[in-house]
Amino acid sequence: MTTTNFSLLLALALCAGSTLRAQEKKLTGYDSNAASRQLELESRFDKQLSTTHIGETIKALSSQPHHIGSARGKAVAEDILQRFKSYGWDAEIVTYQVLFPTPKERVVELKGPTTYKALLKEPALKEDATSGQEGQLPTYNAWSADGDVEGELVYVNYGLPEDYEYLDRAGINVKGKIVIAKYGRSWRGSKPKVAQEHGAAGCIIYSDPKDDGYYAGDVYPEGAFKNEYGVQRGSVMDIVIYPGDPLTPNTGATANAQRLDRLQAPNLLKIPVLPISYHDATPLLKSLEGPVAPDEWKGALPFTYHIGGGKARVHLKLSFDWQIRPCYNVIAKLKGSEQPDQWIIRGNHHDAWVNGAADPISGLAALLEEAKAIGALHKQGYQPKRTLVYCAWDGEEPGLLGSTEWAEDHAAELKEKAVVYINSDNNGRGFLNASGSHALETLVNEVARDITDPQTQVSILARRQAADVLKAATPKLKKEKLAKQGIAIGAMGSGSDYSSFLQHLGVPSLDVGFGGEDAGGEYHSIYDSYDDYTRFKDPGFNYGVALSQTAGHTVLRLANTVTLPFDYRKLYETVNGYVNELTELTGSLRESTTIENQLIRDRKYQLATDTAKHLLPPVPKSEVPYLDFSPLQNALIGLDTITASLAARKTLPATANKALYQGEQQLLNDAGLPARNWYKHTLYAPGFYTGYGVKTIPGVREAIEQRRWKEAQEQISVVATAINRLAAYLGNIH
Repeated sequence: MTTTNFSLLLALALCAGSTLRAQEKKLTGYDSNAASRQLELESRFDKQLSTTHIGETIKALSSQPHHIGSARGKAVAEDILQRFKSYGWDAEIVTYQVLFPTPKERVVELKGPTTYKALLKEPALKEDATSGQEGQLPTYNAWSADGDVEGELVYVNYGLPEDYEYLDRAGINVKGKIVIAKYGRSWRGSKPKVAQEHGAAGCIIYSDPKDDGYYAGDVYPEGAFKNEYGVQRGSVMDIVIYPGDPLTPNTGATANAQRLDRLQAPNLLKIPVLPISYHDATPLLKSLEGPVAPDEWKGALPFTYHIGGGKARVHLKLSFDWQIRPCYNVIAKLKGSEQPDQWIIRGNHHDAWVNGAADPISGLAALLEEAKAIGALHKQGYQPKRTLVYCAWDGEEPGLLGSTEWAEDHAAELKEKAVVYINSDNNGRGFLNASGSHALETLVNEVARDITDPQTQVSILARRQAADVLKAATPKLKKEKLAKQGIAIGAMGSGSDYSSFLQHLGVPSLDVGFGGEDAGGEYHSIYDSYDDYTRFKDPGFNYGVALSQTAGHTVLRLANTVTLPFDYRKLYETVNGYVNELTELTGSLRESTTIENQLIRDRKYQLATDTAKHLLPPVPKSEVPYLDFSPLQNALIGLDTITASLAARKTLPATANKALYQGEQQLLNDAGLPARNWYKHTLYAPGFYTGYGVKTIPGVREAIEQRRWKEAQEQISVVATAINRLAAYLGNIH
């Protein structure tokens, strides 16, 4: 960041901070006396938090590799259990039996026009004390199919659907071939999924130095970015169909659970896939002939990128053990004094691909620090009104296994008792990131207003607002951001343990963390270590304390309030924005389709394209019909009226609390999303081709994007029904 940019950011933050300090510190759900007591409790909580202790926790729990099913993974769970007990919590390990494959054989060989056998190994470094340990999982993608295939190699850029459209124009078919794709732009599991849909026999994924290697900055160990041998492990389970144990969808994976045949599991791939380093990718990519890759496909390796269609052939051989393994969730509770059957749930996973100092131990250390601080308050006489449930999940990395199995196993109880689920994962230096149920947006803003950023000494809310202003693309958007009171929280896709709670069960959820000034290339590699973390992520562990404060204050406010701070007005405003986006998307798509089809009919592509490139024109697309959005728009009119009336009421009775937190469940559709009925929320889901990335109002949005017009119209009615159901439900709160 330049000095000028930092000065502007700081000035904006200070301005926003002074404005907020001038306002009364209102706490939604508290009267003024209760608010004062609550803020005093949070101050006492903060005094129990220690950067030193958070650092010690990160060092201890990331000291050895500890993936699910390993001896060290069990030892980490037992360590966490003892910590909770020592803090005064009632804690236990809840074990599930889940499928988790590890590699038996991995081979990548270039067979022609020259030969090369991939190393498939990250070297130990003297600057990284844990990088040479025993017990490391090798570099692989969990849930790849077994396979022994050989075929022509084709470079497919990021492996997105639109990349294959370009290949079609170039006359290159990947059927029966092996594709090589770059990490980035979509979730890793989407790359082999799209390759499989196009008939590829296998998929290789590599990290190009343009994205997180030497093009981005100095490489590890000199700098934070990926060196030539670094590899991103990771799951390629098709979690957009369903997460968790692939053999037990909708059911907890207990020892006696009924299981699918693995080969019939709909969220598992049928082709082999393997990640490699850019060291190993270099000879493969250099061997490619055929058309030169378009400019936007080119990476930072020092040669010309070609797509393929020549003599380059690759042999890919993979096999896995496909074992059922124990999954150890640690569940700790502090019983509520007045509403023991209303649960505030807080979670972070404990398993890692290797040592996992950043992912997940940085977030877990903050969670444990919260539990320690709340335990200390409890020993001094503090009693939460609602029950606190703190969870350390196992098996998140392979596909949200631990949290999904626990949520499915306790589905009925959670729908009855769970007020909110609050998630975190990896954490680092920078800005507050918050996403989740939009009825909780006001709560997030009030919490963020009252926590000081450790670098700038303004509130974390003011610093986030300043960053949002600077990132706005136009003067108009900058002006809008400057005028906005508070921040908008993001919508949840997938990729962490909130998914089952929000998108399957309708439990209101939040995901919080810090980052933006902690970029690097260590993700899911052996270099996600304590040594890396203390140099490049959060050297003083100050943002560990900031995360403990953010999540901890949120937990305490929800635990102690008389009336739960759900602001459905914010939900209405957000959904109204989503519907406006959909109408604009449809109109824009209609206009662009009409123009594009005219260009194709008038042979403009043939006339304007370099004939030496032999590039075919795009295929014409069906014209976009006029969709009837009136059911959604009318439903929003009703929600507008009800939420405005609810917001105007100065107080709500305590008897309204259950209705407030179960309101989210009214947005579920029992039939689920088209082609993936595990996902039942009508407002939020991971994208079918984006994976982690969210799609809002997904049933409608994805049908439009994929040009399924009849389905889009049907889904408009489905979502309108859910919004009408929520409005009627909220209208019955007395």
